[in-house]
Amino acid sequence: MASQNDGPLLDALRGVRWPARRVVGAALPGAHRSTQRGTSGEFTEYRLYRQGDDPRQLDWKLLARSDRAFVRLTNDRAVVATWFAIDASLSMAYPDASSTPGGALSKWAFARAIAVGLAAVAHASGDPVGLVTTGANGPQRLSARTRRGTVGELARLLDAVVVGGAHALTPLLSAIPLRARLVILTDLLGDADDVLRVAAQRSAAGAIVECLHVVAREELELPVGAFLARDPEQATVERTMDRRTHEAYRNRFDAFRTERARLWRASGAGYAEARTDVPATRVIRQLIAGRGRDVAPSAAESFTPEGR
Repeated sequence: MASQNDGPLLDALRGVRWPARRVVGAALPGAHRSTQRGTSGEFTEYRLYRQGDDPRQLDWKLLARSDRAFVRLTNDRAVVATWFAIDASLSMAYPDASSTPGGALSKWAFARAIAVGLAAVAHASGDPVGLVTTGANGPQRLSARTRRGTVGELARLLDAVVVGGAHALTPLLSAIPLRARLVILTDLLGDADDVLRVAAQRSAAGAIVECLHVVAREELELPVGAFLARDPEQATVERTMDRRTHEAYRNRFDAFRTERARLWRASGAGYAEARTDVPATRVIRQLIAGRGRDVAPSAAESFTPEGR
């Protein structure tokens, strides 16, 4: 089972379901609408009987009323494996809780909470859940499975990840089955263009891809004055963040977020911004409900924090 710290998160998501935003290909029976037609599942439409159709699909009552033979078509239900690809490069460790007042939540900790929560929701619907990530201790992989305890395994694997190193998500994506629902959690730094290219290819092939752009509150609300601005993957430089520099940074960061949102949506993938000052349960519910994709990131919040 997941750690005790995950208890409130999982309790808040109990009973939540996550329908696929596209019909899925033929697969084992499950909770999602399937492209496969059959004699069970949800009624879709009538069609005139053709030679070779299964007589069991005939609507005998309609035949008696109209003297014409119709078959009932239905959409079957199928499972869809849900895979999480999580960025564990060094920039995801920002901000460092030990060096910030009140112990700020890092982007990695926030991404972990969202992944565990979404995995629990998918697993509760009977969907297989899998994970790929890579950090300072190398690539980590959990094969998609439905067995009991899978969410706990996923949580423990994430707890063992050492955040660090360069961005290297792209090589991991090739190992994920095309028909799976793929959820990418990243700050869109590093190999973001390569990840987007792979996501666009998968979307064009009919796969379901969701991108959660993890943004730290501290990236939006920089302090004013003299301080060390550190690129965790390069070098440390001293900058004075006066009003003009602060405004220029914010404009560039807003432009970066807006452009990333545009590119991801144009690729056919789902996109939502996830800010660390918003409860993970709200981000998860927004993603599941399909909201957030149509709100372009800007100086305004993509999600409104609880209590504001």
